[in-house]
Amino acid sequence: MAEQVPEHVDVVVVGLGVGGEEVAGRLAQAGLKVAGLDHGLVGGECPYWGCVPSKMMIRAANLIAETRRVDGMAGTASVTPDWTPVAKRIREEATDSWDDKVAVDRLVGKGVVFARESGRLTGPRTVAAGDTEYEARKGIVIATGTVPSIPPIDGLQETPYWTNREAIETETLPASLVLLGGGAIGLELAQVFARFGVTVTVVEAIERVLAMEEPESSDLAQQALERDGITFEVGARAEHVSHDGKEFTVTLGSGATVTGEKLLVATGRRVDTARLGLDSAGLDPSARSIGTDERMRAGDGLWAVGDVTGHGAFTHMAMYEANIAVHDILGTEDAPVADYRAVPRVTFTDPEIGAVGMTEQQARDAGLDIRTGTAQIPSSTRGWIHKAGNDGFIKLVVDSGRDVLVGATSAGPTGGEVLGALAVAVKAEVPLATLRETIYAYPTFHRALGDALREV
Repeated sequence: MAEQVPEHVDVVVVGLGVGGEEVAGRLAQAGLKVAGLDHGLVGGECPYWGCVPSKMMIRAANLIAETRRVDGMAGTASVTPDWTPVAKRIREEATDSWDDKVAVDRLVGKGVVFARESGRLTGPRTVAAGDTEYEARKGIVIATGTVPSIPPIDGLQETPYWTNREAIETETLPASLVLLGGGAIGLELAQVFARFGVTVTVVEAIERVLAMEEPESSDLAQQALERDGITFEVGARAEHVSHDGKEFTVTLGSGATVTGEKLLVATGRRVDTARLGLDSAGLDPSARSIGTDERMRAGDGLWAVGDVTGHGAFTHMAMYEANIAVHDILGTEDAPVADYRAVPRVTFTDPEIGAVGMTEQQARDAGLDIRTGTAQIPSSTRGWIHKAGNDGFIKLVVDSGRDVLVGATSAGPTGGEVLGALAVAVKAEVPLATLRETIYAYPTFHRALGDALREV
């Protein structure tokens, strides 16, 4: 049998979600020979089961809620929710019925050698994929993303539970739904389904939802979703799950039970690198993430970008890290380096909850001398004008020693958009004096920033 001859390339990119696709495409356009490997769809979770289709669902659900706010402000209105056009739009506009031909053609058009295979490192600069072994002159980029983290609940694995993928793909809504997990993904989907008439119960093991955000954000989100008819079981750990062919029953630690036609597990995501062969490159295959330096280097001739680095499972994070890795691989002079002080994140519930940098508790835990300031959106002029659906606040976390923002939360009808100015302020360490002297347009939601600054 003839010895297998490796295919020589400059770079192998293992995983072609948004980060890997960006790295592979840009390096190929820069003239490097790039092999891109992924057994799944090019583009990854975001365009097919994540950010894009879920936001289409949210847009539709918010239109229903906004229509119901007409009464008492602009006449009378009624709306009959219909999931059919939402499911149709997801298939036709967002996911192309889960066919990535356009994405593959785009990638190949940039010069990438594409293989729909899983990649496994076999040495410092070698990757096996199917019947082919690639040898990379410059190195390897790992961008394999994350998979749903399924908790070890007794009985769960024997049931036909949903993850976010089944929730996005569904063409018919259940009458009732139990949702495990009170994080951003879970709350977004819970609110969508509730606004389309599904009876929803959220079970969260921790004492509050959105546990990584400010307590004020947790309270705001839960109260808003309760107004949509959602029931919450917080501080309630699921101990057992059963399915009788028609209905799920979830038994809680207290002995109480909750039931639903469908069960959606949204308890976070985890890296899945066990089969990547990381040990052949000197890395720990059991680690919860792949450690990187400020240039996204994970070792000699090895880079990692996106969810696998553990810096936040966000599309914008994957793109940010991809840009850094591309510049480092190309040897760009004055190349950017990673700075995670101002990572923005948005929970796209209604109201939207945006945050950047540290929470108040995180800042105190870091030993900073902290001052805070908060402004309520309903008390602002724009909030008063907006009236129906005007819940929200702006909270600032200030390092007193330097008199700069180290964190902020913007919650409200356009919380994610207002967050932009706060992200710049945290990243650039804009002095509070400058922020106070800035002219904020009237009457806007972001003008409430001035009120929060005065409270600081």
